[in-house]
Amino acid sequence: MEFRPCIDIHNGKVKQIVGGSLRDQGDQAQENFVSQQDGAFFAKLYQNYGLKGGHIILLNSVDSPWYKDTKEQAVKALAAYPGGMQIGGGIREDNALEFLRAGASHVIVTSYVFQDGMIHYERLEKLKKTTGKEHLVLDLSCRRQGEDYYIVTDRWQKFTEEKLSEELLDRLSGYADEFLVHAVDVEGKAQGIEKELARLLGNWGKIPVTYAGGVGSFEDLRELKSLGQNRLHVTIGSALDLFGGGMAFEKVLKFV
Repeated sequence: MEFRPCIDIHNGKVKQIVGGSLRDQGDQAQENFVSQQDGAFFAKLYQNYGLKGGHIILLNSVDSPWYKDTKEQAVKALAAYPGGMQIGGGIREDNALEFLRAGASHVIVTSYVFQDGMIHYERLEKLKKTTGKEHLVLDLSCRRQGEDYYIVTDRWQKFTEEKLSEELLDRLSGYADEFLVHAVDVEGKAQGIEKELARLLGNWGKIPVTYAGGVGSFEDLRELKSLGQNRLHVTIGSALDLFGGGMAFEKVLKFV
């Protein structure tokens, strides 16, 4: 298990939000924390600790009046830590190289590939050709319906018809260097992980997978390490003291 840091940017500010509360209409979100520091500050911090593989997420749609400010923050963070962080949010075939050239190690893609409820493999092929598999991360963030988890898109607002399974992970692993999976129903709540999701991802474990969502204590980290068979990397947002939470950043680094 590795700790993978995050920089979530919404309306031009570094924030931690409740994932399921995000709405494009009015650029609304339930906020847990709004930082007085910018994205470059956190990128430099992560660089100083030698942390790689973290992600910067643009939480505004490209149509939002806030997108320009959010993108500006993100690009400054990439410049502050060249090659150290991944970036996602509105990534498409036609802008992926822009972000890689700006300093991203990988681009993270969801909605461009998962549209109209299904996977568009021709878009995946184009992305892979454009960026190279080694620079592509697929965001398989999901929400529960019944007993299963289904991939969600458009800043976690829309369900697809794609059920997260080992078979799907097998198919998609041919296109991506890593997977990023937010457990959206518990994202930003710091009240415990999605145990069945962690077990599913840990059982598979064929390429690097970063789990995000619900970690609020060191007991949650122990549980994630066990259920994930020590194969999953972890992101902690709202529970981290950097973002107003109670889990000490340096203690988390020592734990993982």
